[in-house]
Amino acid sequence: MKGNAKLIETLNALLADELTAINQYMVHSEMCDDWGYEKLHKHFEKRAIDEMKHAEKLIGRILFLEGTPTVSTLNKIMIGDSVPKQLVNDHTAEEGAIKAYNDAIVLAGEVKDFATRDLLQQILNDEDAHMDGIEELQGQIEQMTVQVFLTTQVKE
Repeated sequence: MKGNAKLIETLNALLADELTAINQYMVHSEMCDDWGYEKLHKHFEKRAIDEMKHAEKLIGRILFLEGTPTVSTLNKIMIGDSVPKQLVNDHTAEEGAIKAYNDAIVLAGEVKDFATRDLLQQILNDEDAHMDGIEELQGQIEQMTVQVFLTTQVKE
């Protein structure tokens, strides 16, 4: 099914965001593993896997719309050198993703591609949950102090 060219371009932009997020979360995951924060390592690793699933869905939809997925484009990856900085960078990235998905949902509706709109809504719901998780961790750091919070993130 031949899709709308502007929508395919937008899906490729979202794909670049997801591929960037995968890399950012994987680096943060491995950094936390190196620092001995096993729980954060697993948290970031799961988030990277979620983003991989989003990329897979976007690639599938682009192909269905007879477009060509662009997997060679990454945006600027923002690596934090401490857990609080990682969370700030991840919050910024998720904020951008939420805005981009909302804009893409509007576009999909305008071009009357409701199946794509539904797919984008599903991914947006995941991104909202990611934002909630980041803000939860940031709230814990604020309430406990970073030093106490980090003691809760080591292996049991």
